[in-house]
Amino acid sequence: MKLLQNLFKNNEAWASHTLAEDPGFFDRLVHQHAPQFFWIGCSDSRVPATQIVGLPPGEVFVHRNVANLVAHLDLNSQSALQYATDSLGVKHIMIVGHYGCGGVRAAMQDVALPQPLGHWLEPVRQIYQSNRARFDPIEDEQTRWDLLCELNVIAQVATCRQMPIVQNAWERGQALAIHGWIYSVRDGRLRDLNVTISPELENTKGGRSRISTGAALIDQ
Repeated sequence: MKLLQNLFKNNEAWASHTLAEDPGFFDRLVHQHAPQFFWIGCSDSRVPATQIVGLPPGEVFVHRNVANLVAHLDLNSQSALQYATDSLGVKHIMIVGHYGCGGVRAAMQDVALPQPLGHWLEPVRQIYQSNRARFDPIEDEQTRWDLLCELNVIAQVATCRQMPIVQNAWERGQALAIHGWIYSVRDGRLRDLNVTISPELENTKGGRSRISTGAALIDQ
């Protein structure tokens, strides 16, 4: 007997239902892949990228990993970033964290994490340790956790901005903006952390102010 047969049945039902509602749906997917959005999010199964923003398959190019990190030495995320910018020509990179992130919480604990997870989460732990003066006065554990989830997103936006792939796209005049968002599993809502970066914003006084405000929230 084939394992997970129920999932194949679910797939068959979904494909049949989709075709009944829109006979040309799959033909369009086959012949067109031009998403304008690149989502870098957490691997958490409670945070499905396209469903959250109400877009159909084919509209969002997605990369997910534990704690939604943008890492210089991670070939997986760098390859996805390069393909999104250079080949697909996306206009928006959304780095999306979420409250209740298990990876972020693990980085807050004063214990050694098993490898390779410990190595992967080290950037988040560094954010936490570098900002202990902000965290230590907060007695409520949930509030501390939520704050680190937000600061981690802001840090990843700053890292993404520095990536040669992104810098090269801007130098050749490509319209490309980086956004920092956070999602709440508690109410299903996205929240903008107001750290959007793009050449257009950086060339205005207001844009510089908004970027600087976001950067000032963290010490790295």
